[in-house]
This record gives sequence, C-alpha cells and structure tokens, in this order.
Amino acid sequence: MQFVHSREYLSEGDVVVVECTHQCNVLLTDDSNFSKFKSGAAHRHYGGFYKMLPARIVVPHTGNWNITIDLGGGTARYRYSINILKQS
Repeated sequence: MQFVHSREYLSEGDVVVVECTHQCNVLLTDDSNFSKFKSGAAHRHYGGFYKMLPARIVVPHTGNWNITIDLGGGTARYRYSINILKQS
C-alpha cells in the first residue's frame, strides 16, 4: 500500500487543506485508526474520496492527527501539499 502521511498536533476547529494533482482519498485519523488503516483493517476517519480538490477537513478535537493521502491502490505521478489553517 502506497500513501503519503503526515502526523500533526492539531487543535479543534483547525482546518486541514490538502491539494493534489490527482483524485485521491484524504483521511484524517487518530493514531489507533491510522494503525488499523496501515494493516488494512476497518477504521474510522474524517474525509474520504475527493474528485475535486482542495479537500478541507475540520479537526473535530485537539490531539495528534494523521493526515493521509492515498490513491486507493492505484499508482500515478502526482504533486500534493498539506496546509493547516489554525483556528484563532
């Protein structure tokens, strides 16, 4: 499984903004669910499959979060960016 991953400490109300040159899955998970994702097990996440980007996901509560960009098993050359809009 190939994916791009970033782990960040985020506050409730922050917005994760992901831009990508290819349609993809953008997932926001806690550590436990990220481990399940990596092993292929059922997991809970915020976000999903995006045909139109940028993806914008509001962080539901403060803590460590995993931001994952996944092509869903496909392969492609793509560029991406992950930005965090901090809640003031």
